[in-house]
Amino acid sequence: MSQHLSEQEIIRREKLAKLREAGIEPYPAPLYPVNQYSADIKAGFTEENKEAYANVCVAGRIMSINDKGKVFFIKIQDSKGIIQLYVRRDDICPEEDKSYWDNLVKHGLDLGDIIGVTGFVFITKTGETSVHAQTLTLLTKSLKPLPVVKRDEEGNVFDAVTDPEFRYRQRYADLIINPEVKEVFAKRTLLVNTIRQFLNEKGALEVDTPVLQSIPGGAAARPFITHHNALDVPFYLRIANELYLKRLIVGGFDWVYEFSRNFRNEGMDRTHNPEFTILEWYTAYKDYFWMMEITEQLLECVAIALHGTTDVQLGDKMISYKAPFKRISIFDAIKENTGIDISAMDETGLRDVCKQLHIDVPGNIGKGKLIDEIFGATSEHNYIQPTFIIDYPVEMSPLTKKHRSKAGLVERFELMVNGKEVANAYSELNDPVDQRERFEEQVKLMERGDDEAMFIDHDFLRALEYGMPPTSGIGIGIDRLCMMMLNQVSIQDVLLFPQMRPEKMD
Repeated sequence: MSQHLSEQEIIRREKLAKLREAGIEPYPAPLYPVNQYSADIKAGFTEENKEAYANVCVAGRIMSINDKGKVFFIKIQDSKGIIQLYVRRDDICPEEDKSYWDNLVKHGLDLGDIIGVTGFVFITKTGETSVHAQTLTLLTKSLKPLPVVKRDEEGNVFDAVTDPEFRYRQRYADLIINPEVKEVFAKRTLLVNTIRQFLNEKGALEVDTPVLQSIPGGAAARPFITHHNALDVPFYLRIANELYLKRLIVGGFDWVYEFSRNFRNEGMDRTHNPEFTILEWYTAYKDYFWMMEITEQLLECVAIALHGTTDVQLGDKMISYKAPFKRISIFDAIKENTGIDISAMDETGLRDVCKQLHIDVPGNIGKGKLIDEIFGATSEHNYIQPTFIIDYPVEMSPLTKKHRSKAGLVERFELMVNGKEVANAYSELNDPVDQRERFEEQVKLMERGDDEAMFIDHDFLRALEYGMPPTSGIGIGIDRLCMMMLNQVSIQDVLLFPQMRPEKMD
């Protein structure tokens, strides 16, 4: 990678060389005894308790410099916010030799540099809580200037950097100049921790399952393929962890869960990333009715943890996660939105409906995919409030138990929020003979050219033959749930490092 340096970048490198010539190390040893942070100082300091702030050590990135000659007002940004430093030449260089001031403070500092100061806290004449610096140390010299973002005293932002190409590709810079972005990811962590606590308190066991798999099972998706050199065999990055978690139910665990990093070799858009996080759990002796109730409880808990209420703002909508959620069958949902009853149609009839509704579908997909295409094109976007779409046709759900009372259907639901799927759950198929037949139907679809059809996993079938108790399972898309809960319109806004097209370098 070659570098075409801007004028500013050249100047900063010249400053770097001059600092070293002056004996000032621009990248010193990492230990620096920080004992206070900006937000904590601002929240805690008063004139009455100033003795507690008489010897503070703070560090952060320079966001502004106001040169008053022998005094500099410098604002630094640390992990909790921004604070002003009052830096006076005669405090930093109390002796006659002022070369350190001239070489570093006067001529060596730039916006973006990381510095540390020790000193005491006071309130300026303008009423701003500040640190009066008694020592100043350069901790990191910045060689690339940051985009300048201006904020007024009320926090209003001017010249904001909103270009997604810059923000997602250079997330490190995005976090510096748009510090409010950190709050999204802090809340994402809170969301995950809330779910983990919820499940742990109910007796679930967190486990790990393989990312490299010899058969990409558990979902209908196109996998990424890699190669194991020592074994000289192909492996797949997992598209789901379902079949491994079910093996653990066979082995005697009653409730297992995993936050799984999955990979699907498919398109990218505002709600899809090829690498994503999904929570899956499986619980013995439960069914999809129980799963709907526990899912409602979980989402209520998450909303309250994040917002203190079950009402969550999402764009111009207010989403209510207060249970119970609406429940409607997929056939009734399609009929509700199109006026067409497709429940008794065969593949030919479904293709005719697609033509009638101007839905373009490939010629190599079967009945299940056709129904999915019709629902996706006509119905799912209309379910804004949390809604369980239930009772799918058997052709759409090769891992799901047949419905106990409705022929041709399975006990499955998808949870829709704001017109997007957030969760997918089943009463799990535990009949090994039925499961083998369903896998064989998937192979026929694969032979027709459906590159998302499932492989036969013979080891999983062997596990089922030992006997898996009645089980319910669910997959919840964590990235998409974060979008819904944190009022973000794009999946890239809840991923620290979303997948990007390779950057062209000169």
